[in-house]
This record gives sequence, structure tokens and C-alpha cells, in this order.
Amino acid sequence: MYLASLTISNFRRFTKTTVSFQRGLNVIVGPNNIGKSAVVDGLRALLAGADDPYPRFTSDDIHLPKGGTATGEITFTFVFKDLDLDDEADFLHALRESLSGDIEAVMGVTYGEPDKSGRLRARRWCGQFEDVPASSPMLDNLRSVYLQPLRDAEQNLRPGRNSQLSRLLHLLSGKEAREEIGDLLKDLDKDIKNVQALKDAQDAIFGRHQTMLGAQLAQVLNVELAGNDFGKLAARLSILVDAFELDRNGLGYNNLIYMAVVLSELSKNADASYRSLIVEEPEAHLHPQLQAVLLRYLSGIQSAAGEKAVQVFVTSHSPNFASIADLNAISCLYEAEGKVEAFHLGSVQFEKGKREKLKRYLDVTRAELFFARRVIFVEGAAELLMVSVLAMKEKLDLRDHGVSLISVEGLNFDSFMPLFGQEGIQIPVSVITDADPSITSAEGKSVAHYPGAKDLIVVSANTKSMKEREDEFVKVFHGQKTFEYDLALDATNRTTMLSALADIHPGIAQTVKAAVDLESGDAAQAKALFRGMFERHQNNVQKGRFAQALAASIQESGLPITVPGYIRDAVVHACQS
Repeated sequence: MYLASLTISNFRRFTKTTVSFQRGLNVIVGPNNIGKSAVVDGLRALLAGADDPYPRFTSDDIHLPKGGTATGEITFTFVFKDLDLDDEADFLHALRESLSGDIEAVMGVTYGEPDKSGRLRARRWCGQFEDVPASSPMLDNLRSVYLQPLRDAEQNLRPGRNSQLSRLLHLLSGKEAREEIGDLLKDLDKDIKNVQALKDAQDAIFGRHQTMLGAQLAQVLNVELAGNDFGKLAARLSILVDAFELDRNGLGYNNLIYMAVVLSELSKNADASYRSLIVEEPEAHLHPQLQAVLLRYLSGIQSAAGEKAVQVFVTSHSPNFASIADLNAISCLYEAEGKVEAFHLGSVQFEKGKREKLKRYLDVTRAELFFARRVIFVEGAAELLMVSVLAMKEKLDLRDHGVSLISVEGLNFDSFMPLFGQEGIQIPVSVITDADPSITSAEGKSVAHYPGAKDLIVVSANTKSMKEREDEFVKVFHGQKTFEYDLALDATNRTTMLSALADIHPGIAQTVKAAVDLESGDAAQAKALFRGMFERHQNNVQKGRFAQALAASIQESGLPITVPGYIRDAVVHACQS
């Protein structure tokens, strides 16, 4: 069985939100203060108890509506699916039939009236109608380990009766193995007692003790091994790393060692029907390469022979995790109209090949979109460098508005757009693309078109297709042709663009300026500038390098620039409150 969903009601930033999960690894992402830790506390409200106490909440944890008062109960509802016959027997009173006709188990925790200390009283229940108390055997069948964000792995790995290492050894040792270890310890103890130094130490201590108390009051003292049975040995075991103690090992590697011990103990534990590992911010103390190694392992975790399945929940601020994780593993928290919602990427219906395409393009930089409050998608490096500069001219700082500016490197918007909108992550998204209009020549061929600023155009089929997918959250913005051409339609911009071009290609700038001066009218001059820079047969100007020079001319030299209308509209949409 596995946890398929958690519904959080009236808790902190959550009004009522359902977070969906899959078997194996689940990565919960989102911007700071969005509620990732609240999801963890919700999970622990039912799944904790074996290794750490259940979380305790007060009236301060009840959801506070904007302009309202915090009232009512906090409720966490858990739905478990894929139960086998043994699971159905263990969770008999929690069973119900799903809409698809399958049997699932429903359990929950409700926090109601506070006690005298101000803590909300918890009621753990099961079943469809929330009126049957969850029994102790049922709760004992839910086994989970929680790793805090600022955990002390070294402390957790130290020898002790209840250490994870001790538990693992007990699980892996049968009766014969324990007896064998006990016999070896007793033989070792006998051999050690015959060492002359130990005999002398015992005689000295016992002699002094007998002299102190007298023959009648003195006790019989023996110097021997403190742990001469299996249980005491298990409690004293520790791990050496390259022959060094753990306190000399790095924090990141100690965290990985601790996770390995915990997962081993969980997967070998046959006493529970359900097992999970909850990890907050596993990227703590790990550099990007180790983050990738850990996530790759967690992503591929499977039940080996003789092992039990373990469901893993991870909350993360790391774009590395978001970019490497399987898309189906990611649940994204976001804020929409003042409420926190959850979106499971596994629910996205991609067109054929688009999911795989998105995965190829979803690197660390683009994975920032999962932590964004607003997004502007652009085609390439030129827009990536220039849009934030143009936004500042409109007195809109993208960083202040939490806008992530992301390049899709071409026309790959169709892989990113399904993630957003009415059926996806409901945040403002602007797509800035080229119109790429064309006209048909007298010979019936499609040729490039260089329209004026107010000319009616027929956009390319790709741009038209994207426009058809607009909704209240996702808007597509385009100019008359391409980004650089639309800039050049303004006379002031042409002067600034030629100045920036002269900084990197003086010779080309002189040739292009001469060509521009021969033309009259904005459209004709824009065409001359655009073709002279980017449609030359040899030595085309690189758009990315030119954009860098143009941005420097505007920011550092203070040269004027007029923001094209479609760029302004895109920025305003993304920055809307």
C-alpha cells in the first residue's frame, strides 16, 4: 500500500488543499513560506509516533483567513491505495470503495478544542465518516522516520539502545545469529580476563574496596567486558568511515550514511504494513553532485528481494532536485488568489513527445519555475538579457515581483505551457514570442515580411497555436516580427542599437548605418538595420552578444530606449498582484 493523497484543511496557510503522491519518491517544491513544512507536519500527524512524538499544534496553527478570525478544527485526511489482502485485514475499519471501484483505506487526524496548556486535542480516526477511532494496532502498522532539515546525523548515528544501527542489527539477526554472537563475546571475555594487566587491575580495585568496607560489607568486583551479550553489543556498535570516527567525517556524507541506515532498517521491518521516510531539505550540506547522486538513488528505489516498499517524501528548495526528479514525482505548491494550492505534475496531459522534450530542457536554471510566483518565458538569450532591462524602464523590477525569467531556447513553449493555466499551476505567466509573419510572393512562395508598427499581420502557425491556449493566467505576447526588429521600429531605439553595435563591431555598424540612412520610414529603416545585422551572408552578428552590448549601453551609458508595447504588456501581466 502507498499514500495516494493528503488533504489539509484549515491549517496554517492552507484552507483546503489536496496533495497527491505516487509510490516511491515524492518531491514537494515551492517558494519560501508557501507551506512545505506544513505538509511535512501534516504527514507526521498520522505517520509519526514510532520514532518521534506526534507534532503538537495550538490555536496559532489554525488557518487565519485574510481579514478574518481563526476558527474551526484542523483536519488531515489520508487516502491509502493498492492494499493487498493483509493490508485490508489490518485496516478493516478504514476501508471504503473508491470512485473507480477499488478498495482504499481512509484515515485522518482532527485537532479540536485546546487543553489547559493551549495545545489542540488530537483525534485519530478512520473510515469514510470520520466516526471510528483509529486503533493502536492500526497506528502501529504505520511506520515512518522523519529527518529534520537541520538534523545532526552524527548524533543520530552514535551508539545507543534505540539507535537506527542497533535496530537494523536486531532486524537482520535471527536467534541463531544472536546466540553465536553471545558465545563469541563470552569466549572473548574469558580470554581478556586472563591478561595479566587486567588481573592486576582487578586485584588492586578489589583489594582497596575490601579494605575500605571490610570483609562483611565488600562486594565481589570483576573487571570484564561491559557488553557481553548481543543486546549490549548492538547498543555499542558504531560506524567508521575510512577508518575514522564519524565526528571527523563531513556533514554531507554523514547525512547520506544516516539515510542509508534508516532506509535499510525501514525496508527490513516486517512489523508494519506501511513504511515511509520523510526528509526536509535533503540538499542541506550536499554539493550539487551529491544532491544528484542522492536523488538518482531515491528516484530508483525499489523493493529488493526480502525487502518492503518504502515511500519517500522530500521537501526541497533545490532546483537540482526539481530538475533531476521524474516529473511524476513532483508536487508543486503555489499561491493563487491568496490561497495555497498543490499541483501534481503527474496529472499533466502532454502531447506526444512533449513530456520527454520538457525533461531534456528542464535544467537547473529552468527548474526555477517550480519556485516562482510569476513567470516570463522568452525564446532565447537576447530576450533573456533584455526583458529585465526593459521592465526597469517601466519601473517594474522583476525580482521585486518574484518573476522568473526563463528562456526555452527556441520555440519549445509547447512543452512548458501545459504546466500552467486554469488546469495547472495558476500563477501569472507571460510568453514572449516572435510573430514571424510571412506573405506569399507572386510565384506562390512564402517570403519574409517586414511590417510597419501598425500593419495588420498574419502570425506564424506556431504563434497562432499558442494564442489559442491562452486563459486568464497564461497570456501570449508578440510584436510585428521579431524582438530586434520590433525594437528597431522606433527611431530612438535605432540610434541606441547602432551605438551598441559600434561597441562590438565598428565596421559592421558603419555599413549598417549607411544602409539605414538610405531608407526612409520606420519599417524600411528597421528592415535595413535588422537585415544588415542578422541576415548577412557572412559575419552575422550574434544576437546574444549584441543584447549584452545593448543592455550595457542602456544601463551603464544611459542611452535612451523605448519599450515595445507587447514587451510592456507582457511584463505588466506577469507583475500583476
